[in-house]
Amino acid sequence: MPAASTASEGMSVGVILGFPPAIAKELQRWRASFGDPMAGVVPAHITLVTTTLTDDWEATREHVRKVARSQSPFMVTISGTGTFRPVSPVVYINVEEGFDACVDLHRKLQTGPLERELPFSYHPHVTIAHDVAPESLDEAETVLESYRATFPVVSMGLYEHDAEGIWQLREELDFGTETDDDGGTGGTKTAADAGANGATAPH
Repeated sequence: MPAASTASEGMSVGVILGFPPAIAKELQRWRASFGDPMAGVVPAHITLVTTTLTDDWEATREHVRKVARSQSPFMVTISGTGTFRPVSPVVYINVEEGFDACVDLHRKLQTGPLERELPFSYHPHVTIAHDVAPESLDEAETVLESYRATFPVVSMGLYEHDAEGIWQLREELDFGTETDDDGGTGGTKTAADAGANGATAPH
């Protein structure tokens, strides 16, 4: 991980919750089966903060660290499908258990150096098909309507959108713990965090 001093001003960041590897791989296989070209580069996740510009990396990092320190691990259950159509060509799996915790985390994160007006209200979800043919969206919504998985969430990932347009993991922040001053977290990565390096975009 590059030192914080190398981070450029005006960077774009995002914050996500990753999934356990087995669930992440299963959902990626489903996403690929619907013809979504992003299936191979966007691991399954729940976005907490979508693409947000910041001109103060140090303040942003400390802000996200502070939120992580104040957060306890919680359980997430994803179940059934929904869609943002006709506004956006997206089919997703619902966040059931853990929905309020995600909303609360989003609210805390999207303040201070990450505060901005959002075009839509925040709605925790797991994208399973995006910008594919209408019949593929229909298929995704139907095939996974009975899907259900439950898992613990113990950390969140802070990402930077680099000059090549790739999302790079800058820090994986364990909930309820202190971080190292040099940018490490001292904890283990969760879910698809290692696989999420080089993801195209949290959304």
